[in-house]
Amino acid sequence: MKKLNVLGIDGGGTKTEAVLMDENHQVIGSGKSGPSNYQSVGIEVAKNSIQTAIIQAVANSNSHQSISGICIGLAGAGRPEDFSVVENCLQEIIANLPIKWDLQPNTIIICSDSNIALVGGIGGSVGIVAIAGTGSLVFGQNSQGLTKRVGGWGYLLGDEGSGYNIAIRGLQAALKSYDGREDPTTLVTDFQRCLGLKNIEGLIEIIYRRGWGVTQIAALAPIVSAAADKEDKVAKKIIQGAVKDLSRATKIVISTLFQPHEIFEVVTIGSVWKSMIDFRGQFENSIGAIAPTAKLIWPRYQPVYGAAILALKALKVKS
Repeated sequence: MKKLNVLGIDGGGTKTEAVLMDENHQVIGSGKSGPSNYQSVGIEVAKNSIQTAIIQAVANSNSHQSISGICIGLAGAGRPEDFSVVENCLQEIIANLPIKWDLQPNTIIICSDSNIALVGGIGGSVGIVAIAGTGSLVFGQNSQGLTKRVGGWGYLLGDEGSGYNIAIRGLQAALKSYDGREDPTTLVTDFQRCLGLKNIEGLIEIIYRRGWGVTQIAALAPIVSAAADKEDKVAKKIIQGAVKDLSRATKIVISTLFQPHEIFEVVTIGSVWKSMIDFRGQFENSIGAIAPTAKLIWPRYQPVYGAAILALKALKVKS
């Protein structure tokens, strides 16, 4: 009987990961390359990253079996027109790579990164994933296959509760305090010390002249959390606001997908949950107050593993 191998791909804004998985859910090869969010890096860069990750995963596997399924979860791919662009890109990769393929139209799956984060994090398709890293979004699916997504609009239009959003609010509060437009806050001296500035006005040079990007700014979020933990009122208000934003988004997903007494899991993924002091605890209390049957968990598997699981599912291979 022919053995089945599938590819799972997690295409993100900073890196692309691929795993080759067999029908027994064992990862037999893996690969990693650069970014593949085509909205930010362009389709050609994204295609090269995906291709490189696939080549590595197959080369590292020592498997001579054909690949019967492929699932790619891509950051920045949330609309039908995005899926069309990614599908064309994937078809070019499949046609160009000297790999044995045994694919059918229904075994080529293209979805958003939130889909594979949910399946990887929970180990199944039913539940909710609350992502809070550089950006943020909440995504869920129920047993009927209905899905709901809240947030994920990017750092300019949304991403409330994200590391970037917390950091920006902290920086703005520090400057307002310096001006006298905000209550006194230790964030002024905290940012000065952590960034090696003579005074808070030095932020202008760092943010504008050096052109700090979203990821660099988001990395400042723990400074706000540390100030909040020391009872700084301004910092505490920012952190509490971020928890409230994520809780509100999660509550919308819960009320849309699940019945009041239905048991389900909420997996928390992203740097904010780990780097913010008591952030996850506050979130858990907030969700528990409106959905006592919801259980908060840490990710069981990586998103790329979730992509491979979805590829196997398309082949009717049970978990």
